[in-house]
Amino acid sequence: MRNALIALLAFAAGVLAMVVIGHYRPPVMNAPVSTISAPAHATSSEPAEASSATDNDDGGEDDNAASNWPSDGLTPEQVMYAQPQLLHHAVSQLTPRVPGKPNLYVVAFAGDGGEDVFRNEVEYSSKLFGRFGPSAHTLILENNPASLSTRPLANWSNLESALESISSVMKPDEDILLLYLTTHGGHDSTLLVDMDPVPLDQIGPPDLADIFKKHPFKWKVVVVNSCYSGGFVPEIRGPGTLVLTAARKDRSSFGCGSDSDITYFGKAWLTDALNKTPDFIEAFNQASGEIAQWEQQGKLTPSEPQIDIGDGIVDQLAKWRRGAVDGAVVPFVAAPSVQKAGASP
Repeated sequence: MRNALIALLAFAAGVLAMVVIGHYRPPVMNAPVSTISAPAHATSSEPAEASSATDNDDGGEDDNAASNWPSDGLTPEQVMYAQPQLLHHAVSQLTPRVPGKPNLYVVAFAGDGGEDVFRNEVEYSSKLFGRFGPSAHTLILENNPASLSTRPLANWSNLESALESISSVMKPDEDILLLYLTTHGGHDSTLLVDMDPVPLDQIGPPDLADIFKKHPFKWKVVVVNSCYSGGFVPEIRGPGTLVLTAARKDRSSFGCGSDSDITYFGKAWLTDALNKTPDFIEAFNQASGEIAQWEQQGKLTPSEPQIDIGDGIVDQLAKWRRGAVDGAVVPFVAAPSVQKAGASP
């Protein structure tokens, strides 16, 4: 899939240059990322009650995707030039590894830049996992108009680079990777990776499996929060691996959409369960029950979240928890949004 898009990338880059030439500004690679901020306004923290992550069942883009680009900010070309700097900055902000115990390294990936709900979850995760103490470290990859100058894009290349960078600071026999992916999913389980008009590769179950073959981790937790995400289980499962998905491979999950601040799975597993326990499996069981209640109340087809537990990962997670802190509850607050092109102020 990725090879087929390489030729398109060259063509799209030429078209993109023609589109942005009229308002081009020099790239800002050398500017500190903290000096550029987006306008923001507060949003509600209530989840949507019946919005499915399959409003676009084929995993495609919304008709209004072009309007997702901020009305005042970096151009698409500047954003692409800035990626190495942004990723380097994100890696440099990882807290130091705590010696003498297993550490947890979280990579949170918000794939769809058209809805704030996915950004909300990864931004919240950076605060939530901090409650477990200094042995938990978080890196955010995010597609959203509000963070184009402050966060690395959630794309295939940045994901591989982030995993490579993290593996270089981990102690591979002890430390655990947690990859949290949140976006729309297609019927074939392919994840929507979109920050229009920047051309980005989509990521399906075989693609993620190939990424892990190139960047292996002895201990890992892979959480896929999207429709039809159960299709990732047979591709990712294995020794030392815990796989959690928001739905069966043939079922929708719920709670996304422009009117939602957090998905059903995000609210149930992240905000409700992990604020009560650092045990990811126990949190999954609590979340599955809570989601089933919401779906029954809404008369929705059950999403049936999936779990696969590989050999050894339960004991390794238990070792991490023994050295972790069970800190204060972290309330969910939606991340600030941004004025989009074509939108009224």
